[in-house]
Amino acid sequence: MRPVPTPTPTPSSSPPTAYAWEATDEQVAERYGVPLHRIVRFDLNTSPAPPDLALRLLRAGDFGRAISEYPPSDYRDLVQAAADRYGVGEREVLVGAGADEILDLLAKVFLPPGASAVIPTPTYALYRVLTEQRPARAALVPRAPAADGYALDAVAIRLAARDAALIWLCDPNNPTGLPERDGALADLLAGLLADALADGRTAPIVVLDEAYAEFVGRSHVALRDAYPRLVTVRTASKAYALAGMRVGFAIARPELISIMEPYRPPGSVSIPSVAIVAAALRDPAVLAVNLARVAHERSRLAAAFAASGFPARPSVTNFLLVDLGGRDAARTMASALLARGLVPRTFGADHPLAGHLRFTVRDEAQDGLLIEAFAELAPPLRTAVDDPATSEEPRP
Repeated sequence: MRPVPTPTPTPSSSPPTAYAWEATDEQVAERYGVPLHRIVRFDLNTSPAPPDLALRLLRAGDFGRAISEYPPSDYRDLVQAAADRYGVGEREVLVGAGADEILDLLAKVFLPPGASAVIPTPTYALYRVLTEQRPARAALVPRAPAADGYALDAVAIRLAARDAALIWLCDPNNPTGLPERDGALADLLAGLLADALADGRTAPIVVLDEAYAEFVGRSHVALRDAYPRLVTVRTASKAYALAGMRVGFAIARPELISIMEPYRPPGSVSIPSVAIVAAALRDPAVLAVNLARVAHERSRLAAAFAASGFPARPSVTNFLLVDLGGRDAARTMASALLARGLVPRTFGADHPLAGHLRFTVRDEAQDGLLIEAFAELAPPLRTAVDDPATSEEPRP
């Protein structure tokens, strides 16, 4: 990686950022005059898979009586399956309704009002939302540029962490799609611990969101032994393609799990979700098939984007980030796709990725619609981007 200047963290002490959930399919259809059946979500990072496992379990399971009852408060079978899958102890696992509930829980437990949280940017937007909802201060630390894979700036993170209660990390990172280099996170955690010991203070909680870890076949859960204040977050939503089940996990040393446990809402994960996700975690074929399917479709989409003149950034995940050459071009392409019912992930005008769109890898038929649309829409947009008379002026 090329050396880059160490940026100054940007503190945020303003009221919580305005935030709204994504428009529903019905809202998109109404807004753009598109039939509901033509809406395809390329913005939500959910890659549809044949629902064989879920349907088989639902047919075989005795859920009739169970649906009238609350699930077991300890989710015992699901905890056992997760502990076996992730190679940890059962006392090191906490279940939540998706990774997002786990992230919300972590903010409630470890981020007091008025405290500071370090957020390397760009990354998952919910980290800042949860931080400011406490309300706490978000110390935004820019990542390295695209040429360096949007890597973490460890020096800047350590500097910002000296008065922080919590650090939000994501590996592989969303929305940039790449993992950190081998050893980078271990080095960062060692540095954070050394800084805390030197200053005579408690090291910050580090939340490591590994929602996409299965796509690289690598996890950092073992680092909790060297850095006791590490919480790793996993999910069934991405590589297992079970987003609708709403199941996520926190993995940490038992002493941290015991602090989090009283804050966990009871029964937020349904009985069918518990059964289906536990079975998926125990069946290696479910993961293998999904990973192969996503990798194949990701390559096909990437080739189509490259052929259009707008190549995607490298990605190991189930999404691709495409540089459209500027904010105006990104808005133009997004509007044209939405008019066809194809919903991309867009970024605000002041976002560091404002000139990009992110696309989820979906199934063959849905990806085909996006490929067809890009083949038609990209050439005139490419011409406009390349034309100095129409390109955007550089901004200071």
